[in-house]
Amino acid sequence: MTMVSEPSAPAGPALGSRARRATLARAPASAAGRRASPASPAPAGAVRERRPGRDLRRAGLRALSAAACVALWQWAAASRADLGVVSFVNVPAPTDVLVAARELFASPKLWLHLQNSLLRALAGFVAAGVTGVVLGLVIGRSRLAEDTLLPPLELLRPIPGVAWIPLAILMFPSAEMSMIFITYMGALFPILLATIHGVGGVDPRLIASSRSLGARPFRLFLEVVLPGALPSIITGMSIGMGTSWFCLVTAEMIGGQYGIGYFTWESYNLQRYPDIVLGMLLIGLLGMLSSALVQRVGAWLTPWHRPEEKSR
Repeated sequence: MTMVSEPSAPAGPALGSRARRATLARAPASAAGRRASPASPAPAGAVRERRPGRDLRRAGLRALSAAACVALWQWAAASRADLGVVSFVNVPAPTDVLVAARELFASPKLWLHLQNSLLRALAGFVAAGVTGVVLGLVIGRSRLAEDTLLPPLELLRPIPGVAWIPLAILMFPSAEMSMIFITYMGALFPILLATIHGVGGVDPRLIASSRSLGARPFRLFLEVVLPGALPSIITGMSIGMGTSWFCLVTAEMIGGQYGIGYFTWESYNLQRYPDIVLGMLLIGLLGMLSSALVQRVGAWLTPWHRPEEKSR
């Protein structure tokens, strides 16, 4: 009699399928266990929940630092400290500057000074921004433009704003245009150099990948080069805003009739020392706020660029 044995081949696949099902059944549980593990990193939402308190502590620390500087200034001016190299004998105290600020804010001339300075700084900065970005993009992408345009610009870059005042008076028929031109020259070169370095810092692999995917030169420039260089451009504009205020105040000291720089220089000539310090503080405040505004607009324009968070 012949013995017929059952085939044993299907047993392997059956056992394999059962093992796979058991593995898949255990996988979600193990993944859940890993998610519930205390050693796993906290989710992003938890970090965002702690951020308002941390920002509040940082704001308090900054306010405390500014208050400490003012207190130190008050002590040095009130005690007429003489440190040998630096003397506070004739320096007005913050309380004296506060009295001068109260008088200036009650005067109708404050708005005239602010209006004239803001319009001059804005006009010069906008013209410098357009010129600096366009020239920087062209020079950063063209070797011919770099060889022909960059040498004369580098020759003009070290010239300070004060040195431009006599030439500006000769070039422009009105003092207003000459002051705007000096502001323009002060803001131009930080924006120009930041744009050139930003274009040069774009990853070549992005450009090569875009070309391999068939991007035309204009689309490559508009969608790869310009977004890659935009964070550097924003940084240059923030620096250019500060230098534009520096040059504007210098120009107003020479040829202005209204403006924060003219107010500061007039206070020096009339020996109103608290007003001198008040004018300096107004210049610093306007420069800080305008630079912060440029940075805020830049952060809105570049949502893909977020600097790495600093460690404590």
